[in-house]
Amino acid sequence: MTARRLGGKPVAEEIRARTAHLVQDLNRDGFTAKLAVVMATGNEATAWYVRSIERAAAQQGVDCQVLQMPEASQDQLAAAITALNNDESVHGIILQTPLPEGVDTAVLVQLIDPAKDIDGANPLSLGRLSVGQPAFAPATARSVLEILEHYRIPLSGQHVAVVGRSAVVGKPLAQLLLQRDATVSICHSRTPKLADFTKAAAITVMAVGRANLLTAEEVADCSVVIDVGTNVDEEGQLVGDVHAASVQPKVRALSPVPGGVGTVTTSLLIWHTVQAAAKVCESIMWRGEPMATRR
Repeated sequence: MTARRLGGKPVAEEIRARTAHLVQDLNRDGFTAKLAVVMATGNEATAWYVRSIERAAAQQGVDCQVLQMPEASQDQLAAAITALNNDESVHGIILQTPLPEGVDTAVLVQLIDPAKDIDGANPLSLGRLSVGQPAFAPATARSVLEILEHYRIPLSGQHVAVVGRSAVVGKPLAQLLLQRDATVSICHSRTPKLADFTKAAAITVMAVGRANLLTAEEVADCSVVIDVGTNVDEEGQLVGDVHAASVQPKVRALSPVPGGVGTVTTSLLIWHTVQAAAKVCESIMWRGEPMATRR
């Protein structure tokens, strides 16, 4: 048996297609979606990622403003976020990490307006997800769900083991899966006998950041495995949390690293921004305000 490859490219293309339709609708109403990225580091890997967001936004007709604030203080970053919250032309805000030493990220993300929190950083967004209220989930967590839905992997009534409990993937993903009527086990670094959970699951999602942690001995026959991990091995190659070579002959489907979940994330950030803009547009049209002043 050869596992089905759950590649991210066709999923991203599908998201970009629906984004394009909504952007077209917004433009017809004289409205332009805008994303703002606050970046306070000179880290080249981070700069490359932000440039990829800029390119994706430009390709979809979305404005993207990058605030370069190297070595900014806590107060300066807080002021920048507050200004973006109050800027009616901005519909999505990303506070890009890492941040300068001494800056409290937890305090800053709480300042992001939940209506503009398109990467689900504010704890209010996670809280709203947990009770089924509208909120933007972190793009990486949402990417997992988008892949499962694109490839028509059934979720209702299925046991899903989520290995990893971060606020970026594990916890929000668990809430998204529960909303699809899945039965979810959240596992982590202190879960004893991890294989008892993964071998019993129809779907396993690995998001712990440990290279090749999951092997064939720890998965069920004909299960589905989603690999969210991004690790660099001893040879400098990008690998996931799943030992793909051993798992692939045993499972029904497997997402690759690279080329899987990460491929979907950027397109989702743009989609979330456009969705946020559409909500503002709808509100303005309902109030009967002129659109030209809101670009």
